Amino acid sequence: MLWPLLTLFTLVALAALHLWWRGRFARARQAARSEIGALQDEQQRAARQIQTQQEVLFNSMVEGLLLLDEHGRIQLANRAFASLFSVTVDIRGRSLLEALRLHELAELVASLDAQKQVLGYELKLPGLSERWLQINAAAILNGHGQRHGTVVVFHDLTRLKQLESVRQEFVANVSHELRTPLSLIKGYVETLLDGARDNPEVATKFLQTIDRNAERLKLLIEDLLTISELESGRIKLSLRAVPLSPVVAKVFEDFKTQADAKSMKLINAAPELAVRADVDRLEQVLGNLVDNAIKYGRAKGTVTVGGIGRDGGRVEVFVQDDGPGIPPEALERVFERFYRVDKARSREQGGTGLGLAIVKHIIQNHGGVVRATSDPGRGTTFYFTLAQGTGTLQQPLL
Repeated sequence: MLWPLLTLFTLVALAALHLWWRGRFARARQAARSEIGALQDEQQRAARQIQTQQEVLFNSMVEGLLLLDEHGRIQLANRAFASLFSVTVDIRGRSLLEALRLHELAELVASLDAQKQVLGYELKLPGLSERWLQINAAAILNGHGQRHGTVVVFHDLTRLKQLESVRQEFVANVSHELRTPLSLIKGYVETLLDGARDNPEVATKFLQTIDRNAERLKLLIEDLLTISELESGRIKLSLRAVPLSPVVAKVFEDFKTQADAKSMKLINAAPELAVRADVDRLEQVLGNLVDNAIKYGRAKGTVTVGGIGRDGGRVEVFVQDDGPGIPPEALERVFERFYRVDKARSREQGGTGLGLAIVKHIIQNHGGVVRATSDPGRGTTFYFTLAQGTGTLQQPLL
């Protein structure tokens, strides 16, 4: 009877032991699952954090960034890229041609199969306004040297291209403006040396022409120096309250002979207000505007200088003529250096082509703004603003 009891006791013990181990194993497995789940959650949080940091980094870049997979499909495009190409929808998963319709860019990326990287490639974007991008691209290779993806970086060159264009145009204009009087001076001097100096009448006429063109060169050089100093902020303004009407009267006196030659009437309609200005620079601004109005206004016409007080302690001054006016498309460019609405007439009238550019920079250095309006066939009006002499002066825009 002892053996069956012992056997039963042993089976019960084994069963209890099995259940205990089974329970412990279940608890251990559950704990392991919980730990694995926690590790997975931690890994996912870390991955999301890294992805968020990468997106913040990529979106903070000034340059446009594009990441393609091994099939040439877009995996990542940062905010700067979307801005450069005016992309407003999600383009991930698309090819370059599908997303941008730029064959030249697609061909550039395809060429990385052979050359692995492209540096400094310049791409002109299609459209009404001229835009240029510099592209740097490289193939991403795996451990076997096979192309695993592509990274493309875009830098906006538009502003640099515009500045280079302005520089080239400026050099060309200066060269032309200098060459014309120099050629005339050289030609007349050579003629005098060849014997014309022996004829007093001819010699006098030639010397007058030489003197006139030398004066033109002098004015051009002075204007170039003035605009250079204004743009660099080297000119210091002596600001004080300046009564406007007497300054206009002085400028009119300086241009009376020029106006009389065209039988033009000069009207001083300036208000009895003082402006906060450098009196010499104010005379230069009014002189340039009145000079233009007389040159391009109609014979027997009228040039009027007036002004009105505005809110905020400002005075808006205007110089108005009743000449042929300026075409609408030229109004925004008249303050550019050397810009001429009618090149032939401008050169016939003389001048350096820098007068209005100097006006703009002087007024900006006073903290004001300048603009022009025109009614073709009826005249042009130039406006500029200054602080009132008793008002608060804004900081000069250097």
